[in-house]
Amino acid sequence: MTNRQDIPAQQPRRLACSRCGAEFGCDLSGTCWCAEETARLPMPVKGEDCLCRACLRAAAEAT
Repeated sequence: MTNRQDIPAQQPRRLACSRCGAEFGCDLSGTCWCAEETARLPMPVKGEDCLCRACLRAAAEAT
């Protein structure tokens, strides 16, 4: 069995928002800021990756 303490923590990915180009971090450990958002959109749309907080919120308001 693997001891979780032996597994190095993953560093957040640095991304550029697919819509506005703003840089932000994505923490794949499950503690990403987007998990705090109430909006749940079908993501990503064709050709898009993650959105920054502002664009995610704008997309949620547009639906």
